Amino acid sequence: MKMINKIAAAGLGLAMMGSSAFAQSLADAKKAIDAEQFQKAKSILKNLVTTEASKDENYFYLGWVYIKQDYPDSAKAVFMKGLNVNANSALNEVGLGIAAKLDKDQVGAAADFAKAISLAGKDSKPYVYIGKGYLLPDGTGKVSPADASAALDVLNKGVIASAVKSKDKTAPPASNDADLYSTRGEADRILLKSNEAYTDFSTAQTLDPKSPGVFVALGVLWKYADNFDGAADQFKQALALDPNYGPAYREWAETDLRQAQTVPSLASQKVKEAADYYKKYISLTDASVESEMRYADFLMNAGDYPTLVQVTSDLAKSANANLRVYRYQMYANFENKDFAAAIAAGTTWLTKADSKRIIPRDYVYLGRAQIGAGQDSLGILNLRKALQLDSTQTDLYGEIAKTLFTKDHKYAEASEAYKDLIAKGTKVKLTDRLYLGLSYYYTFLSQYGSKVKEIAAKADTSLLTKADSEFSYVAQKAAPNIPGDVMLYRARANDYKESDRNNIKGLAKPYYEKYVEIIVAKGAPDDATKTKLLEAYDYLGAYYEFKEKDDAKAGDYYGKARDLDPTNKGALDYFKRKGGAKSK
Repeated sequence: MKMINKIAAAGLGLAMMGSSAFAQSLADAKKAIDAEQFQKAKSILKNLVTTEASKDENYFYLGWVYIKQDYPDSAKAVFMKGLNVNANSALNEVGLGIAAKLDKDQVGAAADFAKAISLAGKDSKPYVYIGKGYLLPDGTGKVSPADASAALDVLNKGVIASAVKSKDKTAPPASNDADLYSTRGEADRILLKSNEAYTDFSTAQTLDPKSPGVFVALGVLWKYADNFDGAADQFKQALALDPNYGPAYREWAETDLRQAQTVPSLASQKVKEAADYYKKYISLTDASVESEMRYADFLMNAGDYPTLVQVTSDLAKSANANLRVYRYQMYANFENKDFAAAIAAGTTWLTKADSKRIIPRDYVYLGRAQIGAGQDSLGILNLRKALQLDSTQTDLYGEIAKTLFTKDHKYAEASEAYKDLIAKGTKVKLTDRLYLGLSYYYTFLSQYGSKVKEIAAKADTSLLTKADSEFSYVAQKAAPNIPGDVMLYRARANDYKESDRNNIKGLAKPYYEKYVEIIVAKGAPDDATKTKLLEAYDYLGAYYEFKEKDDAKAGDYYGKARDLDPTNKGALDYFKRKGGAKSK
């Protein structure tokens, strides 16, 4: 009996030791979150909200994992549970504010953040996570300066609110939360306050010298200063502290990619190295759908579209796939010129995703894919939607205008798009002014040449004046290297202004003359230019014959036309009228 009791006691001890060995705490979950092992963190936290259901912090950090994984609705539900456990949970109020912000409810977010701060007291964590919430990248992977400034403002308040007195009585009170300074350093970095960022990261490092995350943050700071060796040193130090710290490999990969783009001679080596580091990152972050999505981000930035197509295709087959995978499929297939596949993926994303998750770039890619597939009207409609969401993307007016002009020959609509580009664009080129002029010119021609007599009779000659004004602007700006075709179109526009074809005023004469001067100076013309030169010679010959009654000059121009093309009808008719007179 004693032996049985000993065995039983030993078994109980082993069971208790096993339970202790496999018990995982909130600290373990936080460490997993920091290492971007979100599946592991989620598993720990789901257990904790069951076994320690009365602790509101557990709910917040589980919700934070959902935020990091791009599931804001799931996060919001968990934060609400946390508030049911503790109605005065500052952290879960922060969580609701972050979810509201991601839901583009700025008023709701501000109210939730304000309430969280009122509940925070001297606890720095609510301030930290409000800051982190503001620093979450948008759908384009960027943080706006306004959000970074808001983060900095609240983090500054957090430093003051959580300040503790130093043993050094001359030193001002400061917080002892390393995460608070590290997050503030990130806000500083985004706002290009490099010195302040360095000071904050250094303070965080002093407070928590064993944090690999702070070394990585310093590495990122060096990366954006193009100090690639300095960045690599920081990543190495992070990995010395924790060889399995995945974010160090991710940021090292991003740094190599930036170096490849900055130093072309190292591009091949660094892109390959970056890909290897990113694969290492994925292997250390539980190879989840979310880390694969981060890999998709990387491939997009690296321009490795064939691999991106493969990765997103595999992700789309997963039952747990984030709907956002279709966004990447659209982007990747467009870049690979598979427009049909891009349209299919884009349509899935835009119709199934919450409208608040749609970003202007989604409409840009879908629109471009549709234009590439010949669905120009739909494509232009989506490019215009992108402009409605982000009026700063003024280059899209150029894409719309080019499609309308070149592909669809809708010149009147093209002129409106070019006008928008010129009025609102930041990088307006002379060619844009030229094409605005051409749009006016061809709009007139479509009226003038209409088979409907009423339309032809009312062709709008003011369009010719507008066209000539644009051609004149281009000529002035391009001088002295004026393109010959600019003068040719000035000549044509002015020629059409002549209302009485039997009594021409010669409005086109100086422009045809300038065209001839430009072209002749270049030497022997090619076939296309020869045709245009003949047009100029014919006009000038007719002008001098019928308007000026100057047979010498008329014969000279018709003679040049005949020399250029012995079969030229204008020249042959002229010399026939003149009884075979020779060109001078």
